[in-house]
Amino acid sequence: MNWNRNIKIIAVLTLVFFGSCRDILDEDPKDQVFITNFFQNENDAIGAVNAIYAALNSTSTGPTFGGVYHSTHWVMQGLASDEMNNRQAGAPQNDQLETFQYNASNSTIFDMWTQLYKALSFANFALGGIPDSPIDEGIKTRLVGEASFLRAILYFELVRLFGEVPLILEDDDELRPGKNSVEEIYAQIISDLNTAVDGLPTSYTVGNGLGRATWGAAKSTLARVYLTRGEWQSAADNAEDVINSGEYALWPDFADAFRIANENGQETVFGIGFGDAGGAITFWEVGQFNVRLLPRSLTTVIPGVNAQGWQVATQDLYDSFEADDRRRTVTFMTDVGGTSLDDPYIRKYWDDVGEPMAGNTEADFPLIRYSDVLLIYAEALNEANSGPTAEAYDAINQVRRRARFDGTQDQNVLADLSGMTQSEFRDAVLLERRKELVAEGHRWFDLVRVNKLQELVPLAKPGVTPQAYHNLFPIPQEEIDLNQNLLPQNDGY
Repeated sequence: MNWNRNIKIIAVLTLVFFGSCRDILDEDPKDQVFITNFFQNENDAIGAVNAIYAALNSTSTGPTFGGVYHSTHWVMQGLASDEMNNRQAGAPQNDQLETFQYNASNSTIFDMWTQLYKALSFANFALGGIPDSPIDEGIKTRLVGEASFLRAILYFELVRLFGEVPLILEDDDELRPGKNSVEEIYAQIISDLNTAVDGLPTSYTVGNGLGRATWGAAKSTLARVYLTRGEWQSAADNAEDVINSGEYALWPDFADAFRIANENGQETVFGIGFGDAGGAITFWEVGQFNVRLLPRSLTTVIPGVNAQGWQVATQDLYDSFEADDRRRTVTFMTDVGGTSLDDPYIRKYWDDVGEPMAGNTEADFPLIRYSDVLLIYAEALNEANSGPTAEAYDAINQVRRRARFDGTQDQNVLADLSGMTQSEFRDAVLLERRKELVAEGHRWFDLVRVNKLQELVPLAKPGVTPQAYHNLFPIPQEEIDLNQNLLPQNDGY
């Protein structure tokens, strides 16, 4: 794949920009010699890992606009499910995702593939050089843990989106690699996550790493991986470790989970940082959640605001909430200045206290919230025990109880669940995840995981009929044209 060589060069340049103060003119210009000699001190190693984090959101380095979680990831998840509709004029690639008419030439899918492998190139660069670098062993162990965690989440995205893909682990791997089996990819993901569990701290302090990957992030991802694979007890065990760690808790008010002042607080297990954390970091950038999601008519109350309303919630999603469910008020906007909107818009990322002018935002993308861990735990226990246990009920009811609180008092909604069959509880968890995690990049994955994509999408989008082959996305045709070893294409495309 020619992109791999190009991304190597981008990786080197990014590492210099983000982490190294050494003069590039002093180095041998041959890129492999440069890579071999790069890791000379602690700043070099930290810079290499910082470049991976930057690739998760950055708008500053090509070949695509934005990093992995900047927008493409959660837009794909929302549109190719029962969560979102597209209102972005001149974006047929997103119309195709909404209606399941996409093929291997879809540019959004190509961007997702490219963003993931770009970030993986940075991770492989770091993991190829840090272990042998002459730095403090404690810092080395932590940085290897961070890079391993980040590589694991990237391959976890790839294997769920595309199935068999090239498993590239070395910076100098072959230019046109073939695909690896799903089992091989998952084995590497689990290995990397176990390395991260062993090497990462449970927490950081403000100004000293807060926001970087932790033991809890690695454990939570292991739980999610095992849940996806149907290894229920392992999923439950890892989620339980996170719950029992005492490191995390739900904010009393659902709205507090999206306050900028609460970023990296008690509910954040791992977030993708935007902004500069009050000057504490320099390699993260502003996000565009509000640009994409808030309605254009917001200009009537905030003149000049950059709000495009490109993606909206489906009416079916909005209607799934009880009227007094706090999450409905926090998640959606249905009017502006008293004028009703044609669609329910998603406003959960707009902290109108911290950023009253909306537009570009420093709000983080919540890749893993503690409520997600509780719901993973509840689902895994239900499957492992052929029905819900007391602990499973407690986990899901914690999430529901929080949603009763309207900011002042509890409302008479969302009664505690009890007395359910295994099937009823399974459906209840899926519904709770739908309401709790809107626009957080989970819905397509969830529907595929429980084999309900074909059943539930038509209820939200009449006339749209996903097929079984839509449980994977196509490998981008542009990549196949460069590398025939990516054949055969995924079924149906």
